[in-house]
Amino acid sequence: MSSPSRTLISLWIICVMLIQCLLVIPGCSGDSRGNPLFTDPTRQAERDRMVDEQIIPRGIKDPTVLAAMRRIPRHKFVPALYSPFAYDDGPLPIGYGQTISQPFIVALMTEALALQDAKKVLEVGTGSGYQAAVLAEIVPHVFTIEIVEPLATEAAKTLAELGYRNISRRVGDGYQGWPEEAPFDAIIVTAAPDHVPQPLLDQLAVGGRLILPVGKVFQELALYRRTANGYERTVLTLVRFVPLIRKDQSAQPGER
Repeated sequence: MSSPSRTLISLWIICVMLIQCLLVIPGCSGDSRGNPLFTDPTRQAERDRMVDEQIIPRGIKDPTVLAAMRRIPRHKFVPALYSPFAYDDGPLPIGYGQTISQPFIVALMTEALALQDAKKVLEVGTGSGYQAAVLAEIVPHVFTIEIVEPLATEAAKTLAELGYRNISRRVGDGYQGWPEEAPFDAIIVTAAPDHVPQPLLDQLAVGGRLILPVGKVFQELALYRRTANGYERTVLTLVRFVPLIRKDQSAQPGER
């Protein structure tokens, strides 16, 4: 997901908080009966609009991806303060300097993995757990790694409450992957290393796909496909992600 500067994120958070006040302070928001938070607690109509207006018009066609994003209650993966904006076209803060990624980028990266025949998928960077949920709607087993332990704990709680039983979780350095569960049919990385981690390439099954942003300030969103003779590389677009946090680094703001 393209990441705005820290200043822009701060301004976004301030705007969100001000709008939230208008929603919850008596007399400021008008008749609450017109608010979808009150009229439709499932918020299905908002999810449908998110897919129909933000995702399909940008070229996402995979029916399994579209169906997953229509089903998953994205508002459950964000703090209550930001719940009114859960289906907006942008990232939202989830605590610990991290954010949940823009819905379109989640859809783009998921579709690029071509998961129709995948059985096992590895995610590096659990974050809120939303991307893991999208994957779990499509494949039989998801393995997800998060280095920020409080985020991993919160994501595990949310996923359990929503009934996901096909997601295995680990707290640790995602650069190293999950070797004892390899090979994986697909691997997705939600933060940017300055080079492609060799352990992840090694853990990819023949015919499998790895998608990740690679670079420093700006990155290429790169897709790798493992063949019998090596790897095929395709660049999808330019993006801006925060660096991939390693075991010897402190947490940095970013999108998950």
